[in-house]
Amino acid sequence: MSDPLFERDTAPAALDLVARAAAPFLGSLTDRPVHDHAADHLMDLLDGPLPEEGEGTLAAIEELLAVGTGASTQTSGPRFFHFIVGGATPAAQAGDWVTSLLDQASGLHLTSPLAARAEKVALDWLKDLCGLPEPYGGVLTPSATFANLTGLTCARQWWGERHGADITSQGLAGLPRMPVVASGYIHPSSRKALQILGVGRDGVTVCARDDAGRVDLEAMERTLSELDGPAVIVGNAGEVNAGDFDPIADLADLAERYGAWLHVDGAFGLFAAASPRLRHLVSGVERAHSVAADGHKWLNVPYESGFAFVHDQDLMFRSFGAWGAHYLPADVNYNNLGPESSRRARAFPIWATLRAYGRQGYAQLVDRHHDLALRLGEAVEKAPDLELLAPVTLCVVCFRYAPRGVAEGELNELNRRIGEELIADGRYYAGTTTYRGMTALRPAIVNWRTTEEDIDGLVEVLREVIARVHPGS
Repeated sequence: MSDPLFERDTAPAALDLVARAAAPFLGSLTDRPVHDHAADHLMDLLDGPLPEEGEGTLAAIEELLAVGTGASTQTSGPRFFHFIVGGATPAAQAGDWVTSLLDQASGLHLTSPLAARAEKVALDWLKDLCGLPEPYGGVLTPSATFANLTGLTCARQWWGERHGADITSQGLAGLPRMPVVASGYIHPSSRKALQILGVGRDGVTVCARDDAGRVDLEAMERTLSELDGPAVIVGNAGEVNAGDFDPIADLADLAERYGAWLHVDGAFGLFAAASPRLRHLVSGVERAHSVAADGHKWLNVPYESGFAFVHDQDLMFRSFGAWGAHYLPADVNYNNLGPESSRRARAFPIWATLRAYGRQGYAQLVDRHHDLALRLGEAVEKAPDLELLAPVTLCVVCFRYAPRGVAEGELNELNRRIGEELIADGRYYAGTTTYRGMTALRPAIVNWRTTEEDIDGLVEVLREVIARVHPGS
């Protein structure tokens, strides 16, 4: 085999191979391990030199399916609680297949009016779901990191304009460092965006009142009052270690008082707005100048998916669109509103899942996951040898194994070993973090498939793991 032109008639058969593999694979997610380490040897089949002529379409896809369905980590299954990783709802997954099938270039309206219309509708629906004002400009991105980059790029352009500079055109030369303030909850994603923007990942003044990172509003106000010019405040809706929130409304008050830009990183916590009983956690987000979130977390659409909203769409264009490329149309296009130019039509799975389940479906999803987190938190509190380290605010449960008779200095190493053994066991994934200097487990519950059975099963498997790591416990 060589030129794919000679195999143009095999495309439907190749897609049929994937479709026929889908039912048994998806049907196994509720029972199979999150990762079957015994199947890791299958990955060796991916290796080898670049084929000279190639094996042909069907042979390649058959091999990839054999390796993938055996050796993949089931991040889309109901028992992957490591990091904060959602799954893909049936509608979103099918919508993603449509994305690949149609293969639209979504950056320019000219190349795909369909993709552009779908993105506009998806963004409007997301603003509605998350309680953001309708006039906000928006763009879909590959991730919350790109969404943070989008919002903070706009913040940097806004800040430069207040110094009489067009950073998009002329860069940062001759300007002072842009002041950025945040609580200790600021995520590496925001720091990475600041690093890319030339502000510096360590150029953040952290105003925290304790070792958990909770914001010190008085210290933040003092910092803002001492500055000669405007600053950028980074607020966090959903902190990754324990699921806590910055008081967004208080940060918005500070931003108004001192003429600052408020950027909110709501990677997963923004979706609290979908729940009537939890939306108070993001009160004030509608006053932010920019907001970032992930779709492949709690929206449960396939990787890669994020989105950014900015209160002034024209500022988005000034930050990303002033290229002077005369062959590009003058219409507002999504590659003028964000960091990407070549973009897949990632609006399709978002449109499909919101169309399929609507506002009530996502409210129920968020509430159910909160209930499951509370269930796990209650199990931890009832166990004499487990310690809940933070209140269960949303969907993250932060706790550790802390049996009597074990010195405090030994608990970190003990919990680190438990976390490693839990991952090696493979039936459940729930890794460790460092919270207030303590090594802790922090399962995050954001997958649409997860049920009470999965939560109770995690506790049972954790007991088995503890018994192996700490015999006689």
